[in-house]
Amino acid sequence: MTAMDKIERPVATGPFEEGTTGSPLEEPIVAALREVYDPEIPVNIFDLGLIYVIDIGENGDVFVGMTLTAPGCPVAGEIPIWVRDAVMPVEGVKDVEVEILWDPPWNPDNMSDAAKLDLGMF
Repeated sequence: MTAMDKIERPVATGPFEEGTTGSPLEEPIVAALREVYDPEIPVNIFDLGLIYVIDIGENGDVFVGMTLTAPGCPVAGEIPIWVRDAVMPVEGVKDVEVEILWDPPWNPDNMSDAAKLDLGMF
């Protein structure tokens, strides 16, 4: 059993809501996630609503549960690596585990208002 297995993870119910972890690492982790872009949509993965869970252990271990816009996403194998690479440099982060979650499925309602505005959906 690894340290990551010991983290009690919240259940994914939809897009992650900022300010819910109580950890000082949350803000810089979210900022790092906003630097990762879906290659097919010119919006970052956080504002697309792809991030469902950010679970931060007291020791700096981080679990990111995310989804994709579609199961056939051509970069499904690469995005978790991009997310890990974006979050690892955050000061105070010790380790990062990223898992693709398919439940609940992503839909356009998951997007932030800023993302919808960027895509001309308003």
